[in-house]
Amino acid sequence: MIRNGIDNLDAYADLFRGKRLGLITAPTGLNAEFRSTIDILHEKFHLAAMFSPEHGVRGDLAAGALVDTYEDPATGVPVYSLYRKDSKRLTPEMLDAVDMVVYDIQDVGARYYTFIYTMLYALEDCAKAGKPFVVLDRMNPLDGITVEGNVLKEGFTSFVGNYPLAVRYGLTAGEVATMANSETNLGAELYVVPCEGWSRTMTFSETGLAWIPPSMGIPRFHTALLYPGTCLFEGTNLSEGRGTTAPFELIGAPFVDAELLAKEMNAKGLPGVYFRPSYFKPTFSKHEGELCRGVYVHVLDERALRPVELGVELLFTVKKLFPEFAFLPPVKEHGRPFIDLLCGDNVYRGESVDVPALLERFREESRSFEARKAQFHLY
Repeated sequence: MIRNGIDNLDAYADLFRGKRLGLITAPTGLNAEFRSTIDILHEKFHLAAMFSPEHGVRGDLAAGALVDTYEDPATGVPVYSLYRKDSKRLTPEMLDAVDMVVYDIQDVGARYYTFIYTMLYALEDCAKAGKPFVVLDRMNPLDGITVEGNVLKEGFTSFVGNYPLAVRYGLTAGEVATMANSETNLGAELYVVPCEGWSRTMTFSETGLAWIPPSMGIPRFHTALLYPGTCLFEGTNLSEGRGTTAPFELIGAPFVDAELLAKEMNAKGLPGVYFRPSYFKPTFSKHEGELCRGVYVHVLDERALRPVELGVELLFTVKKLFPEFAFLPPVKEHGRPFIDLLCGDNVYRGESVDVPALLERFREESRSFEARKAQFHLY
């Protein structure tokens, strides 16, 4: 049986007893009986405050929606925003209300996913304030051994990449926190309440656990499995499937020839995947209400699949076949294009990209990251 950190809470009760706790959590903060970490800490200890990441502590906010300070109706505990227009950090005033900050959110194991930076920002803020920080650890759904993609480069940091991780990094949240605390010499008083029963080779489908969507854009495990690759389309004028029932599994645009794209992609013989011609109308986000043509990406073999390489191959195939393809301009004036922030580099926007050479470079960076991360394994 797989037990996440919250399921092992009682063995670490002395760590929390007598302290005013501040909790960073989301709808995935549940124990094995589907009880909320919010309710468990409120019942057993002194839950003094909650700090809301993107999507809100109860998951009722859309991607990118700003979060206001409010009172949680179920517990009466104040909820402070970590997803504000001007900042995504803990303020001194927030930290004055607590003696310890606890983090419990299911990660998806991909560098672009913002919860990991909410955690690292909070870890840094707690280190500066001299407040202990606790990660209630959770298994990495993509497994803890497979590493894919390039490592974020200096000068390309953002909230979709703020630490030099590989795209698919094969670490739990507790291991990422341990790594960052050591490598950047934060000196934080960090504790990790570990998982039990999870081995690094396990993907989520092998755990027997129920999938709780970590956000509305990741409704299924196969979505999370494809996300390290297909999320790249967020930096382009193609729909990445937001506004459909299959985000990050459906990729397309009005100008795409679905049959041609599927034929070209299947001819590549990429492992563990099949591309089916598909047609869809997003109800929101890019191409809202327009008929999009593209592919549905079916996962056939979780072990064989290499989503980052899939995403890169699909991106450059679309770019080659359809002259209407474009990378989106920067969101902020004088900022970097979003594709650069996702990539952690500017290599995707080169005049003529040698895709096989680029992927081999990524593999080399992955191998280097594998060696770097190994000393921080807790399992």
